[in-house]
Amino acid sequence: MDWTRLPLSRSEVDRAAHLRTGVTVIDDARAATATRVVLLHEGRLATRQTEDGQVRLDLRRPPTVPVDDALWVFLGVGPDGVVYLAADLPDLPTESVDIEGVVAPGALTDLVAGATWSSLREVGSRLDARDAGLATTAVGLAAWHSRHPRCPRCGSMTEPATGGWTRRCAVDGSDHYPRTDPAVIMAVLDADDRLLLGHAAHWPEHRFSTLAGYVEPGESIEAAVRREVAEEVGVSVGDVTYKGSQPWPFPASLMLAFTARALTTDLTVDGVEVTEARWFTRAELAEEVSRAAVLLPMRTSVARALIEEWFGGELGGP
Repeated sequence: MDWTRLPLSRSEVDRAAHLRTGVTVIDDARAATATRVVLLHEGRLATRQTEDGQVRLDLRRPPTVPVDDALWVFLGVGPDGVVYLAADLPDLPTESVDIEGVVAPGALTDLVAGATWSSLREVGSRLDARDAGLATTAVGLAAWHSRHPRCPRCGSMTEPATGGWTRRCAVDGSDHYPRTDPAVIMAVLDADDRLLLGHAAHWPEHRFSTLAGYVEPGESIEAAVRREVAEEVGVSVGDVTYKGSQPWPFPASLMLAFTARALTTDLTVDGVEVTEARWFTRAELAEEVSRAAVLLPMRTSVARALIEEWFGGELGGP
């Protein structure tokens, strides 16, 4: 397992942070015909399928008329010099309306014509490195903007600034930055090298995954691993080994992956977050996955990487 190449950790585009400070960075990029735009709507991405069945972002040229009701974000510059923007569209058009050379709000037919809208969770592992990096950044920033419209100091409305990487309060002038919430996710193994998987209360029937949880204030990541496992299934953990990390912008997590060695094996689920937990041998997990008695997490997730690294190869299912 190459922990530097997790599906949503891959990228080939330079974020070019030094260009964000330009007041006209978005307008300049929108005016350039070589610029390409990542389209989003309600957290979903415009994608297309290639002739050989691959999934790609459906990158578009900037519109020739203003689309000012969209959120625009500067994503960076590719190795070939192409500038990438993201446009988060609040509404999808039903028809094209031209009023004195300006597309009316909500009438963006030409920009989105023929687009297929896909969840990053679903397609993240199928995108190439360039598209995965662009998509993950775009989804994360769009989620942050939508959830933080007001100044946490005075409650006034804020406006996007710095190429979409900050928000600025129109009243007190304070700048506010995107947040990232660290979360631990762990493959817990016992002395017999069995893997511990749990079923969360809100998941579909038969879904099992590794345990996970947020790091609390004043807590180290290793302590978070031990606390979460003890709270959710009543197992004590000893050695904790860091594996790698992946952004998970749903809406703002950074998943920190570990293996953890169990000191005890008796399971007592909390009944709130986790309603069932089981130890699996490799043969048991393979057999139950093969007949859909166990449904594994999606391939875009760190959980799937942890499970398949322990297993020693790919398991069936989506």
